[in-house]
Amino acid sequence: MDLNCLKDTIVLYVEDEVSVQNQTKMILGDFVKEVYIASDGEEGLKMALEKEVDVIVTDIMMPHLNGIEMLKKLKYEHNKDIPTIITTAFTETEYLLEAIKLKVDGFITKPINIKDLINTIYTVILPRLQKEELEGCSYMVEALSILVGGKKIEILKYIINHLDQEHIFYGSYQDIMDDIGVSKPTVVNMFKQLIQAGVLEKIKNKVYRFQNTKFIKDEK
Repeated sequence: MDLNCLKDTIVLYVEDEVSVQNQTKMILGDFVKEVYIASDGEEGLKMALEKEVDVIVTDIMMPHLNGIEMLKKLKYEHNKDIPTIITTAFTETEYLLEAIKLKVDGFITKPINIKDLINTIYTVILPRLQKEELEGCSYMVEALSILVGGKKIEILKYIINHLDQEHIFYGSYQDIMDDIGVSKPTVVNMFKQLIQAGVLEKIKNKVYRFQNTKFIKDEK
């Protein structure tokens, strides 16, 4: 799990206990880009509508507007579907069915274990990170197709389509040769070029990591 990817994440934390707010914000601040604090559901709803937020972490029982009602208004009245993690005490089980109906992305029991919270935030935003990485890959293919073209771009597409969740490629040269119909020297040469260009990093024999391509999107 690469927690460095959380450094661009913006969290909205909705919690009415000031001491819990401060402690959680201080620790989360070491992992994420920004932590916005709201003290109740009404304030949380307002901030979620006004600010760019990647994930919401919210308590349930709060004054003025509870966490479940806040999420309902956000989703059904304002058509905003932000990944959400609910912090809940065991005494709040009657609200969990409503949370499940809202397709809440994660649950953390109180008192909050920070390690569990950080791991859950990572899990919740992982689909977005993977989507951004795939978009970056598409720009990579588009950019390199101008330069290499032909069978070599097919090799690059094959690599991208066979990455695991950690962006690791375990395929063999033979797999590529059989699937695309290219010679071994062509495949070997392509891998050398991708390593030299910083696109691939060789981890060990026949295992490669596809490097972060976000900088390519930024250049578009």
